[in-house]
Amino acid sequence: MAEQKRKFHRRPKSVEERGAVSAAVVRRLPRYHRFLGELLRGGTLRISSAKLSDLMGVTASQIRQDLNCFGGFGQQGYGYNVRYLYEQIGALLGVDEGYRAVIVGAGNLGRALVSSHMFERRGVSRMAMFDIDPAVIGKRFGGIPVLPMTAFSNYVKENAIDLAVLTVSKEAALTVAQEIAAAGVRGILNFSGQELSLPEDAVVVENIHMGDSLMMLCYNMKEKREGQ
Repeated sequence: MAEQKRKFHRRPKSVEERGAVSAAVVRRLPRYHRFLGELLRGGTLRISSAKLSDLMGVTASQIRQDLNCFGGFGQQGYGYNVRYLYEQIGALLGVDEGYRAVIVGAGNLGRALVSSHMFERRGVSRMAMFDIDPAVIGKRFGGIPVLPMTAFSNYVKENAIDLAVLTVSKEAALTVAQEIAAAGVRGILNFSGQELSLPEDAVVVENIHMGDSLMMLCYNMKEKREGQ
């Protein structure tokens, strides 16, 4: 079995070996991980790039190019070991890092996010929520307590918090994000609708604009209708 694993598995490239990887490639990794997880749950243990291409709507050439950025992971005539590839992409995405998250903003969106299984399925632990509203402080949503923002900095340090999910208003986003960064949080998942740009040496920001996705959907629907 060890010989078989060595035959089919290439050693992942180190950060130094692979150099800079384009943002477009990195943004496709979660989708690969999701499809591979579905294949595993369905009992598929081996897959070719052509078959994966059919499932994902990405060309086989693109799949091979993307994965070759990180080491390839496949073998000609065999394809990909689904479990191994799933685990390697998961490692690249940090799902095995044990990251800890807090949600800042206990409004409707914050409550919906904290109650979802999004975090645990991706290796991130939900630790607490924070808000300034006395009406929600002390309550629990999705089993997670809401704490006052005055306790934020100490809580981050005492509980080794890695990332914050920001669901406050657009107007408050920058001020709150700066407070989050000052507390030592390393990453912000920003749902505020305000495009945030903070010093990269302080914190990594991922801006999520649901309105942009809605407009893209509307655009594609319009194009489809007009093309009929």
